[in-house]
Formats: sequence, C-alpha cells, structure tokens
Amino acid sequence: MLEVVVSQEVNQAVEGPGGPLAPPGADVSPSPTAGEGPAESVFSGARRALTLGVVLSVSMVAFESLGVATVLPGIADDLHGLGAYGWGLSALMLANIVGTVVAGRAADRGGPARSMAAGTLVFAAGCAVAGAAVSWPLFLLGRALQGLGVGAVMSMAYTVIGLAYPEHLRARMFALLSSAWTIPSLIGPVVAGTLSDLAGWRGVFLLMLPLIAVAAALTLPGLRRLDRPAACAATPAGPWWRSPLAASILLTAGTALFLQALLLDNLALLIPLALAGPAVAVPALRRVTPAGTLRLRAGVGAGIGIRFLLCGVYFGSEAFLPLGLQELRGVHASPAGLGLSAGAITWVAGSAWQARRDGRAQGRTGSVTLGFAVLLAGLAVMAAAVLAEAVPPLVAVAGWAVGGFGMGVAFNAATTDTLEQAPAGRQGLVSGSLQLAQTLATGLVSGIGGAAVATAHRHGATTRAGLLFTFALTAALALAGVLLSRRLRPAPAG
Repeated sequence: MLEVVVSQEVNQAVEGPGGPLAPPGADVSPSPTAGEGPAESVFSGARRALTLGVVLSVSMVAFESLGVATVLPGIADDLHGLGAYGWGLSALMLANIVGTVVAGRAADRGGPARSMAAGTLVFAAGCAVAGAAVSWPLFLLGRALQGLGVGAVMSMAYTVIGLAYPEHLRARMFALLSSAWTIPSLIGPVVAGTLSDLAGWRGVFLLMLPLIAVAAALTLPGLRRLDRPAACAATPAGPWWRSPLAASILLTAGTALFLQALLLDNLALLIPLALAGPAVAVPALRRVTPAGTLRLRAGVGAGIGIRFLLCGVYFGSEAFLPLGLQELRGVHASPAGLGLSAGAITWVAGSAWQARRDGRAQGRTGSVTLGFAVLLAGLAVMAAAVLAEAVPPLVAVAGWAVGGFGMGVAFNAATTDTLEQAPAGRQGLVSGSLQLAQTLATGLVSGIGGAAVATAHRHGATTRAGLLFTFALTAALALAGVLLSRRLRPAPAG
C-alpha cells in the first residue's frame, strides 16, 4: 500500500528542510509561467484558503518537530524519563509509519477530507495529552498520538496537491511547502527554548492547539469540495496478515519491541526480545520495499539504504545535541536549540549547492560520498564540543552547521539519483520506501541512543558515556555511507 499512499510524493523527496518528517533538498523550483493564463496562482479565488491551510498544516508539524526536540531534555528531567529518553522521538516516528499507511488507505476509499480531519484531531489530542502529562509514560502516549496525526497530515498535504491543483501549479505548491519548513527551522527551536525557559515546556504544546484549529478551519472546507479520487486497482486477494497495513503494523511493533528490549536489565529477557523484534520487523520491511532493498542491491536498493544511513546519522545525532548541551555543558534550552536551526539552514545551502552542480548522474555518486564525509566531519566537531570540557560548548553549533551542509549535498544527490532509477509505474513505491527508510532510521537510531544513555545511568556512568556511544554509532553509519555510495549506480554493463 505504500505505493498508493505516496504516489503523489515523488516530488516531495526534493524539498526544503523538513527535519525527520519531510525530506529536504533544493531542486524544486516554480514552473515557467508561459501559457498558464493571466492571473492564476495557488492563491487565486477558492484555492486561497486551501493553500494557506495546507502550508500552515505543514508549518505546524515542522514547528512541533523542531520545538519539542529542543525542550525534550527538560521534559525528560521533569517527568523522570531520562532512562527512556530515546522514546521521546521514537514513539512519534514509529507511530508515523502506521498513520501514513492508514490515512492513505482511507483517502483512497473516500477522499482526503476525512483523513486530514482525523489526522488533525489526533495530532491535537496528542499535543494536549503530552502537554498535560504528569508522567513519562503518559507523555509518550501523547507523542504516539502525535505521530499518528503527523503521518496522516503530511501524507494528505502532498496528496491534496495532486487532487486540488492543476498540473501547471503543482510545482509551485511543492516549492511553497518547501518554504513552510524554513521559518519553523529558523525560529522553532529558539521560540520553544525561550518559552520553556520562561513559562515551562508545557507551553510549547499549548501553543500548538490554536495553530491546529486555524489550519483545520482553512483546510477542511476546501477538501470537502474535492471529488473523490478514482478507485484504485483491486489488490490481489490474500490473507489479511500479508496486507500492507498489517506489514506496517508489524514493522512498527517489531521495531518497538527491539527498542524496549534494550532498556531491560534482565539478560534472560533482553536477549530473546531483542532477537524477536527484528524477526518480526525484517520480513514486514521486505514486503513494503522494492526487491533488493535489504540486500542493498546497486541502484534503487542502495539508494534506499543510503537514505537510511543519512537520516540515521543526521537525525540520530541531532536528537541528542540539545540533551548534551543542557545536561553536560549547562546551556539553557534556547541557545541549545541554535544547533538545530544552524543545521537546517546549512542543509538548504548544501542542497542548493548540489542542485547547481547537478547534471551528470555519475557526478552524484561523488556528491554523496562528499556529503557523507562533510557530515562526519561536522559530527566530530559537534561531539567534541558536547563531550569535552576543554571545547567551548557553542562550537557544537558551528559543527552541526558543517554537518547540515554535508547532509544537504548528499540527501539531494542520493534522492535525485534513486528516483531517476525507479522503474516505470513504481515511482510511488520507491518514493514511499525512501520516506519509510527516513522515518525508520530516525526512530531506530534515536531509540538505540536513548537506550545507551539509560544503560550508562544504570551502571553508574554518566550521560557523557551514553552520548559517546551514540555519536560513535552515528559516525560508524557515516563511514558505512561513504562505502555504500559507490553502489548508488549499478556498474556499466560490459
């Protein structure tokens, strides 16, 4: 079903900074205006409210993603959740997988209005639960609800473009949604950090509720006027447990089981559960990705693997930057969030640089290798500033700015090359698999890092030991990416 859910998202894979929830890049540009009509635009007439609503919907997701990442250390400290810190992000990302698939199936049957309405309502409920939480498990429940809502809202935002806008306006809308990440990337971490410092972290979630209400009021009336999409081709009959929806649930459940096993003290439970999780998740992953993905076959399979490694390195490291600066270096939430903003800004710069030099497919392999190397260098600087007392803490911001540039270069080049190699009629499946790899890598590496921090605390060590392991892991993933980038294009025949 992923090919149905994301068939409108091929263009999404080359957009502006999206954090872990929407793939950035920089090679989307407005289409030429010649022959389009005198005054038609995405803000013309009845489209105005829908355009504003969709853009605001994406912006609120971006603000929530970057804002919560900034204040998460304070939340974990207040709710005694440092022992399961990684779940603060993993709960949202894993639930996102199910939300995306469920919303896509519902939209195929009855149009996007109900899916968007349900996703918005669940997202609002998640913000309310998280903001009112008095315990870490309750907060994680709120994060899971947010993830379900985010999956629905983001998938519908891009699906709506294909249904509500004529072809000559779609590139403009994709570019506009790219810009919807820009302002939250710049101000989200600072606003959330300042609000948390002045009024407490709960205010970050309360601030989301009026934004959600305005976005729904602008978006939903226009969606209800849309025609229902054409019926999808019937899927082959088979047992329910082999359906794409079941596969997405099994993938999420197996990954969650593995991450939870890592938090256990009892090895008699930890080892079998840690083995059972992948035993459930890997076959499910095989069913919702193109053939050859798990073997990293040269071409599309390697491209999906590169997306996994890139996002594991970038988002898996970034998730612990605010924690390290606040817990180890005594930096307040607001300046700690500057690293997230710096990485987002230079991601755009790296994407733009790569877009200007793009043109030869063989040249993109070198760009991916270069991007991984620059990302690794930025990670090394950032980790040194977080972990070493001798290095000024805000050097981490500069380090992550370097890492963001490398991420923009590699992400843009790898995404473009992978989508160009997608077989005819399978572009939706490949695009969806890229997004799935991004979501899964973010949740998985963040969860492993959180387990490392928890294990360090249980054995009398400090947060520094857990972060050292985490940054070493993401550095190893970056090195693996340098090697795998050679397989982005199959070797020429003969």
